[in-house]
Amino acid sequence: MTLSIQRQPRVATRGFVSRFRAAAVIALTCAVLGACTGEQFQKGYILPQGALEQIPIGASQDQVLIVMGTPSTVATLDGEVFYYISQRSERPIAFMNQKVVDQRVIAIYFDKNRQVRRLANYGLQDGKIFDFISRTTPTSGQEMSYLTPLFKLLSFN
Repeated sequence: MTLSIQRQPRVATRGFVSRFRAAAVIALTCAVLGACTGEQFQKGYILPQGALEQIPIGASQDQVLIVMGTPSTVATLDGEVFYYISQRSERPIAFMNQKVVDQRVIAIYFDKNRQVRRLANYGLQDGKIFDFISRTTPTSGQEMSYLTPLFKLLSFN
């Protein structure tokens, strides 16, 4: 009778299997965390690059419509005003609430002859309505009363 000694050739493959499992766990963790990355949302009007520079004071209403497109809303004050409204928000991690990053109302004021009288790019800076073109904050008056409801409408807080 002869005795045979069996070897265990699987010792080398055990290290491979444990490394493979570790790599699979890391890959799965990365895939799950990758799905949780933040998102950005743009609502409303998207301002084309350089569009406001193409609208000089005195331009016709038709020129504004060609460059900017149809306004979000129109108001009639001393003439007409086109409002282009947008909001940008982001969510840092999936399934969390969105946070408003920027709100803009681009207002183009026309005179009685339907020509551009003034341009304004209103946004929120430090919680107050701020005109990014003239770099002013309206303190009171008719213009403020028309813009405040627009920002409140956009705000989801």
